[in-house]
Amino acid sequence: MNKLKCVALATVFSGNVAFAGGILTNTNQSISFLRNPARDAAIGLDGVYSNPAGVAFLDEGFHLGFNWQYAHQTRTILSTNPVFALGRKNQGATVKEFEGVADAPCIPSIQAAYNKGNWSFQFNFSVPGGGGKCEFADGLGSFESVVGTIAQKFMTLDGFASQLNTATTQFTPLYTALGKEAPSTIPTTGVCGYDMDGFMQGRQYYFGFQLGTAYKINENLSVYGGLRLLYGTAIYKAKISNIQVKSDNGYVDFGNYLAHVATQATQDASVASSHIALLNQAEQAGIPMTEEMKNAKTALSNGLASLQGGQEELNTLAKYSQGVNLLCNQSSVGIAPIIGIDYKTGRFNFAAKYEFKTQIRMKNESTVFEASEIAAVNKFRDGEEVNEDAPALLTVGAQWTPLDNVRLNVGYHHYFDKSASWYNNTQKLLDHDTNEYLAGAEWDINDKFTVSAGAQITRYGLTDAYMNDMSFVVNSYSLGFGFEYKMSEHVKLSAAYFQTNYSDYDRVTSVEPRISDSFTRTNQVLGVGCELTF
Repeated sequence: MNKLKCVALATVFSGNVAFAGGILTNTNQSISFLRNPARDAAIGLDGVYSNPAGVAFLDEGFHLGFNWQYAHQTRTILSTNPVFALGRKNQGATVKEFEGVADAPCIPSIQAAYNKGNWSFQFNFSVPGGGGKCEFADGLGSFESVVGTIAQKFMTLDGFASQLNTATTQFTPLYTALGKEAPSTIPTTGVCGYDMDGFMQGRQYYFGFQLGTAYKINENLSVYGGLRLLYGTAIYKAKISNIQVKSDNGYVDFGNYLAHVATQATQDASVASSHIALLNQAEQAGIPMTEEMKNAKTALSNGLASLQGGQEELNTLAKYSQGVNLLCNQSSVGIAPIIGIDYKTGRFNFAAKYEFKTQIRMKNESTVFEASEIAAVNKFRDGEEVNEDAPALLTVGAQWTPLDNVRLNVGYHHYFDKSASWYNNTQKLLDHDTNEYLAGAEWDINDKFTVSAGAQITRYGLTDAYMNDMSFVVNSYSLGFGFEYKMSEHVKLSAAYFQTNYSDYDRVTSVEPRISDSFTRTNQVLGVGCELTF
């Protein structure tokens, strides 16, 4: 039952709130992206993030953009487990919904570029990973299933005691015949359920600071080179409290009930050993062994072996009699180069960008001090370093301007997830890297007003082994639309709405009994921005 502690602690990815993009990467770094995510070959100030080489084709001068986004996300897991039927709050249901709410009231980003001659000097501040706080007010299915399994084991223990009492009645004549005293009846408590409170919260931010320079080789070709520094910070909290066991005496505190469990386990072992010894003596004395007696001996031997194997487990449970509490702070810094290229020809523009892998080793400051044989617990040990690489990213895009006031865009993103290093090598559990496909359009209605819209399809290499209710992503498609208003030659305002629609991912852990999870999410983002030119 070490799993009780393991489950409560294994929340390392739970705070990651990736609103658009890869598993650990946010690509929604501007309002321009929200209203048309296919920005990989677009020429604009937002290109400081999405197409930095293309920024060299902007007019000379100083360009400064501010972006603010509000994002609301839910994560829903529909869990099926027969032990849920034992829960006080579940009314006998084996299916239970667990929902986490993630709010990011402020996702800021700043783009700045100074263009002079063929040179473009650029700066970007953004949140390329994480970006919010996710809270499961009732915990998770993996939390509750462990507590439910504890109650189930107590029921099994009670059932074995009842089996022993029946055997005592059955074998009393045999005890008398062999001149032995039959053992006393074992008191049972009638365990039939549990109650608990669960809670989990994770908050994670990766702040990105990017500096780079683009150079316009000629009127058609430009290149870019830069560096991005990532500062990661995260806080994880998990709690399992008010664990109770339902018995004939009502709901009893888990810690208090454990004392009874230890006593009953000792009594069970003693009575089972007595019955087995009695049957062995009867057999040696030449007393005919009926089929019923042989079956009883086998059942008692199996039950005793199981009981003896569970003694250490019962001792372990005592450590968690007061529930489980976790508080872990993490932080780290990583840096990686970025290169890009942009090529213009006629009414077409083509661009590509490659972000190298950012090595991240999150350092723990935790309430967990002792090493454990369970890897998930050691992940949160104080002073431990946790691998959280931001994977390399390749983006390519094209823009076509069929009319002077209309621009059509397409793009492709490839995240090299399986080449990154994540805790316990979880990246190896993926079937393939993440791929994204993007398309969009912009229309200048007049000299001041521009509208745009676009879509993004995201496909992850998910497998049952990779998915868990602590952290999950599911395939999706996103739609964004918005507008830009040119107040003057020096000021532009923009606003947009972006929504991601997720599919369901169904994972079956066990067919009989049925243990499964269905994962899905929702995501909505609103944003406003301002761009200044001097």
